[in-house]
Amino acid sequence: MEGDYAQLRTAGVDLGGLMTVLGQHLYSTPLVALRELVQNAHDSIVRRRLEDAQAPAAPRITVSGDLAARTVRVTDTGTGLTDAEIHQYLATVGVGYTRGLRQSGAGEDELIGMFGLGFLSAFVIAERVTVHTTSYQQPARGWRYQSSNGEQYSLTPAPAREVGTVVELLLRPEHARLAGEDYLARVLGRYCALLRVPIHIGGAAEPVNPEPPPWRDPDAGNEHPVQARKRQLRFASRFESQFEPICALPVAAPEHDLRGLLWVQDGGTYGSSDNRNLSVFVRGMLLDDDARELLPSWAGFAGGVIESSRLMPTASREDLQRNDAYRAAQHAIAEALITGLASLAREQPEAWRRILARHNEALLGAALCDARLFELLAAEVRIPSSHGELRAGALRRDGVIHVGLGGGGFEDMLFRMLGVPVARGDRYAVLPFLRQWVQRHGGRLIEIGTEQGNRQLFTEQPLPAEDLEWLRQALGDGERLVPARFAPAELPLMAVPDREAELKRRLESDEADKRISMTALRLVRGFTAGIDGSAPARLYVNLDNPAIAALLETARRDPAAAAPAARLLRAVKQLMDSHSEHSEADGEEPRLNGALAAIGESTLRLLPPAS
Repeated sequence: MEGDYAQLRTAGVDLGGLMTVLGQHLYSTPLVALRELVQNAHDSIVRRRLEDAQAPAAPRITVSGDLAARTVRVTDTGTGLTDAEIHQYLATVGVGYTRGLRQSGAGEDELIGMFGLGFLSAFVIAERVTVHTTSYQQPARGWRYQSSNGEQYSLTPAPAREVGTVVELLLRPEHARLAGEDYLARVLGRYCALLRVPIHIGGAAEPVNPEPPPWRDPDAGNEHPVQARKRQLRFASRFESQFEPICALPVAAPEHDLRGLLWVQDGGTYGSSDNRNLSVFVRGMLLDDDARELLPSWAGFAGGVIESSRLMPTASREDLQRNDAYRAAQHAIAEALITGLASLAREQPEAWRRILARHNEALLGAALCDARLFELLAAEVRIPSSHGELRAGALRRDGVIHVGLGGGGFEDMLFRMLGVPVARGDRYAVLPFLRQWVQRHGGRLIEIGTEQGNRQLFTEQPLPAEDLEWLRQALGDGERLVPARFAPAELPLMAVPDREAELKRRLESDEADKRISMTALRLVRGFTAGIDGSAPARLYVNLDNPAIAALLETARRDPAAAAPAARLLRAVKQLMDSHSEHSEADGEEPRLNGALAAIGESTLRLLPPAS
């Protein structure tokens, strides 16, 4: 159609809407505004050092607060701003001098700002922002910027001050606590811990970042190892709020521009607990103090501090972009932890023993995640067993390690009589660890309660159908009766819970519907559909036992004469089974009283009548 043409328009920005995004969605805490203002002051100082030959040799940032007046001031000795720079950078959203300076290649490893949003965050916590500034380019002129919303602002000439900038915030009433200098010292002491420029709170002579981190100290290489370890632990204690660090492990991956310190916490953990904590600094400023995903998932006992200029922040500067640099950092940190633990085992045996004592169960699981960790820990970690906690080598008897998938009852009795320990396969990581240990160190693993394990323990034997039926009636309580030969011969019979039948019963119960999603439940019930769950246990009758042999012989001749002895054996089985975990867990009434009564009655029947 004649007259149709494309129109080039400029998109508008609703700054009020942007402020809502900043305040309610982009930043998780108002403390970020303080961090952003200190970051801007830092970048201004770096810029001045790069551009001004008269830059002070000892730059400084001072943050002061006044609770009564609800004000916070951030003062720096940086470049300051001209009136043109105020319009171009301070008052234009998304434009920052720092980004252009970095793109030119100057100060790339020191400049922090990236998105041009930092100054705008001040309006999240302040009802008025005032800036007094004098540029090194115009040292005789000063400027005063003031705004209540970041959308409209006034800019007026002001008396020249010392080159640099003062940003003053009149805090909103709900954020008044930020003006407390003790509060400022605590917050900025964490956010700014690795900044090279000293940060002073109020009139304090000592900065909140008084010393460089251990990996930056040029004299660190000349320290005695003991002194170096003490300094590393002192640094770690500043960041580990819940536990005392046992030891510190350096991170040094220059190929990824990654440096830092990891440590092992002095706090008992279970295998499934996760106390990981990692603080990430990018160009000296705290970016993320909960970057636990950079640590290996198996290291639930580890903390750390790292810094890198390659890790890229998100727009909020409170999280990291999951890019190639992030994944490279994950790998480098895992490597540092593994090699550090190996070095610790060699060089600091006392600390290594403390780690093993504190984190035995977690390390048991960690060993399964890396072959080097397995080699390091295979002979060290302890396995819970019927004989207490033992190392894997001590569990092996005559080339065999026995592992139970549950506890109590005749399983415990069998191995008490044999005098061999049984590993607790129902505990965290025990079964897969022992499977791998046997593969690497030889021997056999008998998993009690499984079909394969039972075949190794019990040699099934055929019996005439009438003998089998009589034993089932005389000794059984719903178990599947299996005639067999097994050691020790002194044990007449043994009931072994059917773990697969137990799993089937639990997954098919109505209670499972409340705990497991229907999708997952359908999948597992598809698996358990092929399991014969008709018998809760197998009752192995020991044909090598003299009492069983005599019982069968008597029953063939005179079943009535054999009945009291069979009742006695059945009562013994019930008595021992009353202590098993599976009996209690299944909700069965303990049969202790009935078993004791049956023993007494059978004994009376076996005794000759009184004359």
